[in-house]
Amino acid sequence: MIDNAFSDPKGRPGRPCETPPSPWRTLPLNGRFDLVYEDVTGTWSSRSISARELKLGPGRTLLGGIDTRSGSSRGSRGFRVDRIRRRTDGGTGERIETGILDRLLGRAEAQRRADAMRTRRQANAGRRAILSRSA
Repeated sequence: MIDNAFSDPKGRPGRPCETPPSPWRTLPLNGRFDLVYEDVTGTWSSRSISARELKLGPGRTLLGGIDTRSGSSRGSRGFRVDRIRRRTDGGTGERIETGILDRLLGRAEAQRRADAMRTRRQANAGRRAILSRSA
């Protein structure tokens, strides 16, 4: 018998191996941002991204999204928040140079609350529709 995560070496079925919890936490975050970003060599550049997520991990936070200026060849990218020197919101035009992580966390939390509220409203509307049909 071949040994794998679902059996023990003696051929008896075993318990599946549990994956240890990831030290990274991912928060959905949607938006379009123009960034002034400093790369690992200290070179500053302008980036335009369509944000998808904020990843919080050990010692660093990444803003994940599609870098729209570099074309589709690069795909999804992660930008270290501590290297973002300026962030301009594509929707509101708000421009910030300090407290960038705090603002991103606040926006992610606001979007999470809005999504939860939308889900509750849809569920309640579905329940009301079912009750009105049965009445």
